[in-house]
Amino acid sequence: MRTARKNSPTTWRNWAGNVSATPARVVSPGTVEELREAVRRAVADGQRVKAVGSGHSFTAAAATGGVLLRPHALAGITAIDRSASTVTVGAGTVLRDLNRALAREGLSLANMGDIMEQTVSGATATGTHGTGRDSASLSALVRGLELVTADGRLLTCSEKEHPEVFAAARTGIGALGVVTALTFAVEPLFFLTAREEPMGFDRVTAEFDQHVAENEHFEFYWFPHTGNCNTKRNNRSQGPAAPPGPVSAWIEDELLSNGLFQAVNSLGRAVPATVPAVARVASRALSARTYTDVPYRVFTSTRRVRFVEMEYALPRERAVAALRELRAVIDRSGLRISFPVEIRTAPADDIPLSTASGRESAYLAVHMYRGTPYREYFTAAERIFTAHGGRPHWGKVHTRDAEYLAGVYPRFAEFAAVRDRLDPDRVFGNDYLRRVLGE
Repeated sequence: MRTARKNSPTTWRNWAGNVSATPARVVSPGTVEELREAVRRAVADGQRVKAVGSGHSFTAAAATGGVLLRPHALAGITAIDRSASTVTVGAGTVLRDLNRALAREGLSLANMGDIMEQTVSGATATGTHGTGRDSASLSALVRGLELVTADGRLLTCSEKEHPEVFAAARTGIGALGVVTALTFAVEPLFFLTAREEPMGFDRVTAEFDQHVAENEHFEFYWFPHTGNCNTKRNNRSQGPAAPPGPVSAWIEDELLSNGLFQAVNSLGRAVPATVPAVARVASRALSARTYTDVPYRVFTSTRRVRFVEMEYALPRERAVAALRELRAVIDRSGLRISFPVEIRTAPADDIPLSTASGRESAYLAVHMYRGTPYREYFTAAERIFTAHGGRPHWGKVHTRDAEYLAGVYPRFAEFAAVRDRLDPDRVFGNDYLRRVLGE
């Protein structure tokens, strides 16, 4: 058997640059057996193990001073079961590649988040989600998975096989083992029609429940220091495809959403006093538009401007009140916020550590441009979110610990019991997991 490639110690950094670690060893296994051997060797050497995908998390969930596994060679579609409407893929598959491959097969995921740079294992481990009235997170689409445990075993898990492990590992935060493959529910490729429309803050918050009820996928962005929002409604249609024209797409998605937005944030970081005035202008720059395309081209967008993010899932009925409180805090403070606040929704699911576990949820996400001090803003936002029983996204900045999280996740103890059984010695532990899950 050939040996997995190992690199000398080097510093790993996440996409946003706010987390770094220097592992003792980096291993890029080419096969599942090589990955199992890497775990067994780490245990024999007394080292901890973490797997890392594309580094799009803002927390230290994947950071380690031990063995860092990069499963990117375990990629691609390995099986398509059209009778069961499922697709099995390697854990290192990047969502962009998966979506394109599915489209070539005439298939699609029902829902997805707004970027495609993550690996499927990293996205599901942290509970990545989009927005949806009826369709939930990426983890909720998982129908089976393979997991390498601390003793080097390979468990095949589903609702019928190791069901308690399957239930927990769909959003496992890397605490239960290393996922090597995932099986997703898919459906025949369909069209979505997107309607993007500016709307005033008072109107969109007053009509929030109506918009959620009337649209398969609804989200909106509020621009701090203004009364302006931008809404997006995605609904299935018969087609045909009618994507934005190349000039319109370049103006909206590249010039305004990336190029100009980069310049605005750079100016705001250098001269914070300019932010409110610039926000009032920038929030009016995007115009209404309607377009139709295959799902991944509608759900996702290109994000070139780097930032740090905090996101909390609240009971859906508390979202508007929390957003209004956040607006009041920003308005009476000296905070200067150049990034919009994003609001999305999800139906309840049955995954123990999913942020939508057992309740309909709304997500409030706050961002700050990379390199801009964010703690004061995030602390103020987190105080509001936690007062409403919020659950922090596992891959985004937060300060919550196991005591708090056990109080907002009714099935927290169930997850902890599975972890104790699979990894009693905390081979897959790190400082982040110690904080959020306890010893």
